[in-house]
Amino acid sequence: MKVLKFGGTSVGTVESIRTLMEILQKEKSESGNPVVVLSAMGGVTNLLVSMADKAAAGEDFSSYLTELESRHFDVVKALLDVPRQNPVFTKLKIFFNQLEDLLQGISSLRELTPRTRDLVLSFGERCSTFMVSKIADQYLGDAVFGDAAELIKTDTNYGNAKVQTEITDILIRGFYEENKGKLIFITGFIGSTDDGKITTLGRGGSDYTAAIVGAALNCSAMEIWTDVNGMMTADPRMVKKAFPLKELSYTEAMELSYFGAKVIYPPTMIPAFMKKIPIVIRNTFQPDFPGTFISHESKRSEHSVKGISSINEISVINLQGSGMVGKAGFSGRLFSLLAREQINVVLITQSSSEHSITFAVNPADAIKAKQLIEHEFELELEAKKIERPEIEEGLSVLAIVGENMKETPGIAGTLFHALGRNGVNVRAIAQGSSEYNISVIISQYDLAKGLNAVHDAFYTDLKKTLNIFCLGTGNIGKTMFRQIEEHRDFLKQQNGIVLNIIGISNSRKMIFNEGGLSLQNWEETLNTSGEPADLDAFVARMREMNLPNAVFVDNTASPAPIARYAEVLNSTVSVVTCNKIGNSSSYEQYKTFKDLAHQHGVDFYYETNVGAGLPIIRTLKDLMMSGDRVIRIEAILSGTISFIFNDFKGDVTFHDIVKMAQEKGYTEPDPRDDLRGTDFMRKMLILARDAGYPLEAEDVNIQSMLPQSCLDATSVDDFYKELQVNNDFFEKLKNEAMSSGKVLRYIGKLENGNVSIALEMVDENHPFYMLSGSDNIISFTTDRYKERPLVVKGPGAGAEVTAAGVFADIVNVGAR
Repeated sequence: MKVLKFGGTSVGTVESIRTLMEILQKEKSESGNPVVVLSAMGGVTNLLVSMADKAAAGEDFSSYLTELESRHFDVVKALLDVPRQNPVFTKLKIFFNQLEDLLQGISSLRELTPRTRDLVLSFGERCSTFMVSKIADQYLGDAVFGDAAELIKTDTNYGNAKVQTEITDILIRGFYEENKGKLIFITGFIGSTDDGKITTLGRGGSDYTAAIVGAALNCSAMEIWTDVNGMMTADPRMVKKAFPLKELSYTEAMELSYFGAKVIYPPTMIPAFMKKIPIVIRNTFQPDFPGTFISHESKRSEHSVKGISSINEISVINLQGSGMVGKAGFSGRLFSLLAREQINVVLITQSSSEHSITFAVNPADAIKAKQLIEHEFELELEAKKIERPEIEEGLSVLAIVGENMKETPGIAGTLFHALGRNGVNVRAIAQGSSEYNISVIISQYDLAKGLNAVHDAFYTDLKKTLNIFCLGTGNIGKTMFRQIEEHRDFLKQQNGIVLNIIGISNSRKMIFNEGGLSLQNWEETLNTSGEPADLDAFVARMREMNLPNAVFVDNTASPAPIARYAEVLNSTVSVVTCNKIGNSSSYEQYKTFKDLAHQHGVDFYYETNVGAGLPIIRTLKDLMMSGDRVIRIEAILSGTISFIFNDFKGDVTFHDIVKMAQEKGYTEPDPRDDLRGTDFMRKMLILARDAGYPLEAEDVNIQSMLPQSCLDATSVDDFYKELQVNNDFFEKLKNEAMSSGKVLRYIGKLENGNVSIALEMVDENHPFYMLSGSDNIISFTTDRYKERPLVVKGPGAGAEVTAAGVFADIVNVGAR
C-alpha cells in the first residue's frame, strides 16, 4: 500500500483533477487502493490568508469568499454528474457558511488569534479533499473522506503544531481498518488538539501529513505529486541546465531541502525516514516520468556532487573579540539565547583562534538577534571583551551536496575555482566532518552566476556555456558569426561547448538577449531592434548581467574599446581581441592587461594580433612554459610585403608589383602604410613582449625598404612616380639577390632582446627562401630547435583566417 500526496497545483483546476483521477486509476489497478492526502486547491490558502487579514482589519472580504465558492462549484459542475452534484454543493455550502460566520466574528472583534487563523486556513484542505473524494467516488468507486482533524492529534502550538505520535498512529490505523478496501482521502496540513480545536502543521504541512499517515500504516512508499519532475540538480529558475535527480539518500534530500530546494520541506520527511519508507517525487503533469526516488541508501552516482542548493536571501551576523578566546560555554550561551527566542541559525562558522563567530539567519530575524546579543552580553561589551555585533545583508548561501563527496579529493578545489574564476567572492565557509555538504556565503548579486558556474564545473557531461559580448560587425565579425553558426553542432558534440552570443555592437547599433541571439538573422535583428550604440553602456550592461563564463570580444581596429579592457578584466570577464592597438601601445598598458587577467583568474587572448589564424602566440607560450629557451625569432608578418617580394622577380618592376598588390586589395589605399613596416613593427613588438622583453615601440629598429623620396611623396600618384624614378634602386637589389642565388625578404628578427626589421637576402638554406604568395612565416630557434628551427607558415591575413583565430581563442577560454 502506498500513500500519495497531491499538492495545490495537482488539484487546482478541472484538467489537473482529471489527470489526478487517471493517476489514481492506474495506481489502483497496479497496486490496489492507495491512501491519498490532498492540499487545498492552488492559491486557496493565500486567498484564505487574505480574507482573514481583511476581516481583522474590518475590510470587505466578500469578493474573496465568492471567488472561493466559484472555484469549487465550477469543478463540481464540470466533473460530477448532475444527480451527484447537490449533496456536494450542500456540504461545500455548509463549509463556506461556517467560514463566513467565522470571518464575520473576526471582523466584529478586529482580532485574529493564531487559533482562529488555523481554523480559517483549515477550510482550504477540507473543501478540496471532500470535493475530490466525491469525484473519485464517481470515477473510481468506493471513495471515503477522512478529516485529519479527527486523526492527527497535536499540542496547542497553533500555526506550527507538534504531533502526538502515539495517539495519532492509533487513530490513523483505526480509521484505515474501518475503511479497508476503500479509496481513502485525507486532508493535509491540519490536526487538532485533545479538546478538538483545529491546528495546522506549519510549512510543508500536507507533506508532513502524508509522512505521518505513511509511517503509521507502514506503507511501502510515499509519493509526493507536484508540478516538477523531481528534485533538481539546482534551482531551474536560475540554472537553465538543471536536470532531475534519479535517486537521493535521505541525508542528501535533507541537505538539499534545508538549503533551499522547495520540492519538499525537511522536517516533513522525518516520520518516513524513521521507518525507512521510500519517498518518490513525481510530476502530476508528466505522470510517466519516474521522478526522484529518495531512500535510506542511494546508488553511487557518476557525479561527485548530487545537487547544488541555495538560499536566496540571508543576513550574516559577525561577533568577535578577545573575550571569546578560550571562553568555555560562550558559543552555548549565544546559540541557546537564539534558540529560546525561536531564531533559526542557518549556518555557523568559527575561526580556529576562537576570536570570531559568524552565523547566518533569516533577514527578518537579524535585527532582533543583534538586539538580543547586545542585551545578553552587555557586560562583555562594556568591558570591550567583545565588539558590537555587525549585520551584513544582501547575501545568499550556495551549498553543494552529495554522499560521494566524502573522501573524494578536489571537491572543495573545484567549487572555489569555479567561483573564483567568475569573480564570486566567498564571505564565509562551512563544512561538517560528514563531508556531505560544503556551504559558502556569497553576495546575493552573484548567486545566479555562482550557481551556473558551479553547476558547469561539477556536471561536466553537460555542455560548457560561454556567454559572449561582441564588438565589431565588419568583415571579421561577420565571418566569425558565420563560422560559429556553421560549427555550432560540432562544438556541442565534439567539444562539449555552447557559445551564446549575448550582446552585439557596432558603431551604430547594439542589442542584447540574455538567452542568446540567433546568428541566423543577427544582422537584421541588430538593424531593426537595436538601440543606439554606446560603448560605456554596452560594457555596463554586460557587467549588470553578471553572467558566468563571460567573454568580451573586440573585433574592431579602434582604440576606444582598449580603454575599457581594464574595467572588463576587473569584472572577471575574459577578453579575446584581434585589435593589436592595446598590446602594441605602451608596455605598461600591455603588462596591466596581463596582470589583471592573472589576478582575476580570467583569460586575455590575442593570437590574431600577430598572425591572424596562425598559432604563433600559443606556440611561443608553449615553448616557454615547457622550459625551452628562445634564442632567436625570425618572421615575415605582413601578407602585403610577403606578396610583393615573393613576386618581385624576372622582368616585373617594383612599381608594377606594388600596383598589382594594391589592385588585389592586399594594401591599404596608400601602400606606404604597409611598406613603412609600422604594422609589422607592432606584431614584432608584441612577440618580443610575450618572449619576456619590456620593449617600447621606439626600441624596434626598422630599416626602410623605400628611398626617402618615395616616403616623402605628397600623394599616392606621386608615390608611384617616385617608384618609377627609383626603379634602378630596386632593380639593383633584385639583380644582386638573383646573381647570388638568393631572394629578397623583409624580415623581422628578435635576438638577445633586440628587435629589428630589415630587407635581407636569403639563400635556399633559409626557411624563408621558398615562401610564396601572401603567406606569413615565422621560425623559432630555441635550445631544442637549434639545428632545424620550428617553423609556422600560412595565410597571415584575411577575414576568414582572422575570424577563425578569434573563434579558436574564444573556444579556448577557460580551457587552460
